Amino acid sequence: MPLVTRQRFVVGNWKLNGSFAANAALIEAFGPIEAVSGKTLGICAPFPYLGQLQTALSGTPARYGSQDVSRFDKGAYTGEVSADMVADFGCQLAIVGHSERRAIFGDSDAVVAEKFVRAAAAGLTPILCVGESLDEREAGITEVVVARQVTAVVALSGIEALAGAVLAYEPVWAIGTGKTASPAQAQEVHRFLRAFVAKYSLEISNRLPILYGGSVKKSNAAELFGQPDIDGGLIGGASLVADEFMGIWHAL
Repeated sequence: MPLVTRQRFVVGNWKLNGSFAANAALIEAFGPIEAVSGKTLGICAPFPYLGQLQTALSGTPARYGSQDVSRFDKGAYTGEVSADMVADFGCQLAIVGHSERRAIFGDSDAVVAEKFVRAAAAGLTPILCVGESLDEREAGITEVVVARQVTAVVALSGIEALAGAVLAYEPVWAIGTGKTASPAQAQEVHRFLRAFVAKYSLEISNRLPILYGGSVKKSNAAELFGQPDIDGGLIGGASLVADEFMGIWHAL
């Protein structure tokens, strides 16, 4: 496989956390965010705080976005937030298919694919999350699961849509549990995902950023990010602690 330079990312996912005061203190504690060629720092916040991020991160190289978008673009869908609405706040990123959306809120592969399409159409960079549960890993079907999740998106959007996207592998058993896939375990799945996408397009596969998500900390970030097919991290709990999050960023 030819050597290429892929964009690398550290993206914080605040999940259902935050307040105006806490967010302001956290961002201040990050300190100056300097532009680094080939690397992107991002934050995905709850919808009510996107305006705050728009102001707080103005003039910095950091990007920000939402943790989800609606599968619909407009209409009688009370409580939904469309990708176009998110883009109105200047967002550049949108997480789709996070395991918590899949497991707790019932987002099927088909729904995730629709959300991916909406995010891309709005000019956002979709961060497509895929991953297996502990039962699925123990059953030896990790590759079957993540291939199915990617295939649903490709079938609806076409492989070309992945050229403007980011993939994030997040083993469900390692999210918020304190457990982390070993660098070798994570690399094995990342390598599989890159090879799977290559079946559709070698060029897109070579340039597709694939992030790891699952209890990443500053203490294990450098080893994880040193794997050949791991291009950064989607960071949950550690993104709420300035020293941890910036430590992870500096390990990229």
